Amino acid sequence: MPVLSAPETFRGPFSLRYQFPYATAGQVIGLLGGSFDPAHEGHAHITREALKRFGLDRVWWLVSPGNPLKKRGPAPLETRMARARQVMQHPRVEITDIEAKLGTQYTAQTLAKLRQMYPQVRFVWLMGADNMAQFHLWQDWRGIMESVPIGVLARPGQRISARMSRAAALYAPYRIAGRMGQQLSRSEAPAWCFVNVPMNATSSTNIRARGDWSA
Repeated sequence: MPVLSAPETFRGPFSLRYQFPYATAGQVIGLLGGSFDPAHEGHAHITREALKRFGLDRVWWLVSPGNPLKKRGPAPLETRMARARQVMQHPRVEITDIEAKLGTQYTAQTLAKLRQMYPQVRFVWLMGADNMAQFHLWQDWRGIMESVPIGVLARPGQRISARMSRAAALYAPYRIAGRMGQQLSRSEAPAWCFVNVPMNATSSTNIRARGDWSA
């Protein structure tokens, strides 16, 4: 019977037990972070592709309280969480507000706490190619690259800019070929893999511009 890996807070008061998801020791969990303002089929699409391409056991969506790189605040967290649960319905995907519970604002902080809380779990950070293009603007981005493997999924119009990015150039020796993406989950950081996936051009920006969260 597999041993369950639970965060340290599970050992505290009973009221804290269900604030964080369970994971089985040895599992590989993909983490897809963002404001999801709103979540849409494009997010669901790259999540399903990540499960297949990178050898992941599960994916957790980290719906953030806000994005430090965006000036405009997102819709209320509860609204975005509800929308995310409607859009992404998959037995191996969990919608979470982990960052709000941890009180973290930056990805580097979130990863550090999760790795401490789940020492027997392997994490893979997931991002669209558009984020890879500006990854060097993230706080402690090199620390992120060197702490967990990273799976990058191509999105419309961002393939070239992602491959030409500062992060891609600096960590070129650690790139895993897309056709070998299943190795990513078993690789030690730094390691990253860029895969081309069937395109889905839906974007949160376009949905907000139309004012249509039903898209």
